[in-house]
Amino acid sequence: MPRFTMTHHLGPVVLLAALVLTAVTATRGAAQRLPLPDGARTHWLVKQPQEIVGYLVFDPATVAERLPSTLRFISVGELARGGVSWAAQYLAGAPSRDAWGVSFVEIVRANTFTIDGRAPRWPSHGAAALWFARVAPADSTEDLGPGVPWLVLDLWVPDSSYAAEMRRLGHYATYGNVKLLEDAHGAWHGSLLAEGLRVAAACTPSGAESGGPASRGMQALFPPARSGVSGVVRISFAGHRERTCAEPESWTLSGTHPLALAEQVGSSSFEFGYELEGGAYPR
Repeated sequence: MPRFTMTHHLGPVVLLAALVLTAVTATRGAAQRLPLPDGARTHWLVKQPQEIVGYLVFDPATVAERLPSTLRFISVGELARGGVSWAAQYLAGAPSRDAWGVSFVEIVRANTFTIDGRAPRWPSHGAAALWFARVAPADSTEDLGPGVPWLVLDLWVPDSSYAAEMRRLGHYATYGNVKLLEDAHGAWHGSLLAEGLRVAAACTPSGAESGGPASRGMQALFPPARSGVSGVVRISFAGHRERTCAEPESWTLSGTHPLALAEQVGSSSFEFGYELEGGAYPR
């Protein structure tokens, strides 16, 4: 999971080293994860991940039916007026994007990826992919609970039966043919084939490594409206590390899916090293 801070510079990421779109609050201090609240109905565990992450802006109208009535998208304009430099710079060149939302896309593989002890049946180079948008409560007085809130616009795994089981357990997911591999030169290549969508990503990690054992954060992941999944998944992670991708344009998106209409902002990042724990909670 990317470690966003709304103040990243314009120029990279998986979402990192050139631009961060707020994904989770990172703190410096203890190396252990922030404690999750009691009452989880499932136990999600991710260890030793490698992932390519990219930051995107998108037209909210393309995914309006996925937004629950209790949430609203955070916009580029809102960030710009709040003093976020990358958003202000972006809008200076694209003022018509003021109301567009902010999001990240990610292709990730991990040595451990289990929910209640069960892992997907990974094909060769199998991975998961996700597209999350930054949200806030539609009613500013509502408390969404612990964790930076994100809307799960989509999450794909290459095992249809596991995706169905995830939905049954309160973790929104669908099937997608997702792969991530490292070539002989140290470059990473990710791909996703899903209904109405084709995605390719490339990342050659470069520059200094940031993050480390003391970085930690918490997120709250809300399912899309009319998905048949209720509740919220809360996750806590620590040990997040990242490097910038050398490629200025890391993502190729095509098809009829709303993700294909999103626009990359800044550089992508290669992220790795953290451990994540989470679970599904009732709302």
